[in-house]
Amino acid sequence: MSLNTDQLGHELAIRGYKLTAPRRAVLDVIAGMCELLSPAEIYERARRRYSRLGLVTVYRTLDILVGAGVVRRMHRDDGCHSYALAQAAHSHHLICSKCNQVIEFDGCDLDGLFKSVARKTGFRIEGHWLEAFGLCPKCQ
Repeated sequence: MSLNTDQLGHELAIRGYKLTAPRRAVLDVIAGMCELLSPAEIYERARRRYSRLGLVTVYRTLDILVGAGVVRRMHRDDGCHSYALAQAAHSHHLICSKCNQVIEFDGCDLDGLFKSVARKTGFRIEGHWLEAFGLCPKCQ
């Protein structure tokens, strides 16, 4: 699922938000992402499209799109949050530690592990994230 700026704008509209020029600049950057980007990186790229953009607009737009399930908040191995377009309803991510490229993959056979953890801890597991860090073929 690859979303363009208009489709991302529609996600804002159905949640009651207007597609302003600053938000459109942010959506343009998000629609073109193929790697993890921090809010600051999104802000810098979007400012090239709309010079009066505020960083708060970037954060608010990201929060809306994360809530809509079309953008995922992810953790870099340096502990910072970054964002990537969501490609599937439930997927996991391979993240290149050098170039920040993100590759989504689906399928995880973690049921046995989670059942064992639940049995040992008494915890009811309701969901999970899986992010693996390494070097993509290009950066190896």
